[in-house]
Amino acid sequence: MHLPIPEAVPDTPEQRKADKRRWLSAFNLSLGFVLLLTAIFSAQGHFDVGAWTVQPWSVAGLIGVLTAPLLHGSFEHLAANAIALLMLGTLAGGLYPRATLRALPLLWLGAGLGAWLLGDEGSRHLGASGVTHGLMFLVFVLGLLRRDRASVAAAMLAFMFYGGMLLTILPREIGVSWQAHLGGAIGGVAAAWLFRRADPLPPRKRYSWEDEEESISPIDDELEPPAPRDVPVLWNRHELQRGGVVQFPGRREHREH
Repeated sequence: MHLPIPEAVPDTPEQRKADKRRWLSAFNLSLGFVLLLTAIFSAQGHFDVGAWTVQPWSVAGLIGVLTAPLLHGSFEHLAANAIALLMLGTLAGGLYPRATLRALPLLWLGAGLGAWLLGDEGSRHLGASGVTHGLMFLVFVLGLLRRDRASVAAAMLAFMFYGGMLLTILPREIGVSWQAHLGGAIGGVAAAWLFRRADPLPPRKRYSWEDEEESISPIDDELEPPAPRDVPVLWNRHELQRGGVVQFPGRREHREH
């Protein structure tokens, strides 16, 4: 496996400010989304939540594909998703701002459609856990595809804190929408593949021995072995006629007198 080692980014005041703005922006956007989820949860007592959830194989339940990630069944449910959104959202948005922005619709729709297509008829699905699974798989797979130091480090961090999401895309616990988890994960993998080049790769570090290899003059043609077609034929094999019978001399009998 080729692991490109990028050159160190010049530590200039402008570069530090740009990095700080990018990571701060990713954190603020993630925090803003969490505050929006908290406000919606506080208002859930004033409207019919069930009408806005994903209801598998129901035409009316398709509206939940767009609205269900905004709803939560309990404060514990909201808190668990809020922490994951803050960590994974900041990690993905800070390192891959363009890819994350383009990936969010795939993660969102993947989670909702996964619940709608794979869920049991009559069930209802809500919560942003499908989106969090999509973010985790996005960061993890981008690390495998890009393989620069920053991407590999981000993938390791995502796996260290949320590697258990590799198991929660399968049915394990009653009442947990593994269908939404699986749909979000598929969306994350697809987005990682589609947008792996959306953010520029860091410059690859070049070593002195690579320059030495290029400076070496090519080998003289006289030292190269000739092509097989240029080698003279020293002996030609006589082919037997097909269908012919080869006669062998008979065996002489030796008798004692």
